Amino acid sequence: MPFAVVLILLVVGSILFHLLSPWTFTELASNWGMVDFTVDITLYVTGFVFVSVNLFMAYCVIKFRHKKGTRAAYEPENKKLEYWLTGLTAVGVAAMLTPGLFVWAKFVDVPEEAHVVEAVGQQWHWTFRYPGVDGKLGEVDAERITAENPFGIDPEDPNGQDDVVVYNPEGHVPVDRPVKFLLRSKDVLHNFTVAQFRVKMDLVPGMNTFLWLTPTKTGRYELLCEELCGIGHFAMRGAVVVDEAKDFDNWLAQQTTFSEHNARPAGNAAIGGAQFAVCAACHGPEGQGNPAMNAPKLAGQSDWYLKRQIMSYKNGLRGTHEKDLFGQQMIGMVATLPDEAAVNNVVAYIETLPDNSSETTKDGDPEHGQKLYTVCAYCHGGDGMGKQALNAPRLAGSSDWYLARQLQNFKSGVRGTHPKDFYGYQMGLLSQTLHDEQAVDDIVAYINTL
Repeated sequence: MPFAVVLILLVVGSILFHLLSPWTFTELASNWGMVDFTVDITLYVTGFVFVSVNLFMAYCVIKFRHKKGTRAAYEPENKKLEYWLTGLTAVGVAAMLTPGLFVWAKFVDVPEEAHVVEAVGQQWHWTFRYPGVDGKLGEVDAERITAENPFGIDPEDPNGQDDVVVYNPEGHVPVDRPVKFLLRSKDVLHNFTVAQFRVKMDLVPGMNTFLWLTPTKTGRYELLCEELCGIGHFAMRGAVVVDEAKDFDNWLAQQTTFSEHNARPAGNAAIGGAQFAVCAACHGPEGQGNPAMNAPKLAGQSDWYLKRQIMSYKNGLRGTHEKDLFGQQMIGMVATLPDEAAVNNVVAYIETLPDNSSETTKDGDPEHGQKLYTVCAYCHGGDGMGKQALNAPRLAGSSDWYLARQLQNFKSGVRGTHPKDFYGYQMGLLSQTLHDEQAVDDIVAYINTL
């Protein structure tokens, strides 16, 4: 009898949880209400089976419980019951599968007028590519992928010269217009998922997959990877912004084409030397850093990372948190670099500076730090020299006090919480593996040995 009561309470509790729980679908923001309808049918069918089976078990436990002086009846076959069970099972399975066939038929039937966007996934970030004025995307090949050509676009293909390339995890699409996402992976399996759109699809290396939808509500929606793609899978976030048509056209016009990206002149170190004079006041004439001025070492750092951080200060991704006092100082300093060309010049000059060792200031336990660093090594490399493909800067040789401060900033949310600072957000999540200040000191002490 107690077992039967437990089964009944399980059924009642499950129904109440479903009816009263605040956890449900996100608000639908596309045309794929068919998916919600299909999921609802599946829930109702499986829910009916769940309730029926458990209540039937409770009935049997009560009805046929042991009674003194009685014996169980042995009935090896019951064809009538078997027919009913087979028929009801067939109806239930058909009810779950049939709507999915209609959804899939529409899913693969992309409207001819659909706007095309290519979304590219790699460990652990997203990038986007749009057709240019010719309306065609250029040919791509994985063998052509380099740091300078991350999409692997064929430089000889005229269709690719006007392709709009977006080298960050935020893409834009117009509202109330069909959009076809072409999906491509550079490395392992990924999955393109925006919960509010209700459709998702795997990105398979060596293949081109796709999905389509018509966004129905403007807004900024989080883009997730829902295929286990490695240690940073949970932090592989991006965004799809749904704009009004005019806003989308304005945004697209501000982006860089493949030919414009290739035509950008390299930084001029000679000019950058003069512009670096402002930086030298804190960071030192050789970019060696100065703890007294809260200025970290710059010399030896990856050029792409230096540029990204300067641009992050200029664009408000860094230095805007009320507790980031030193970051706020940097906002005033980077204002002396009026444009991207000036940033390139300063970075080019920093690349010419001698990479001397930084003074060690942290007394942690390197042995314990080595164990903690195992997680960091996936992106930053076992030697701490960084990996541009993973958006992970060089750590070895950096100012250890600055590394410790930034890890604490990531942990406390002072850094990495801006909605467009995707790489900082990743570090914010991963920094939580360091549970206290001693762990931070230990891992920095190990990095000092690299």
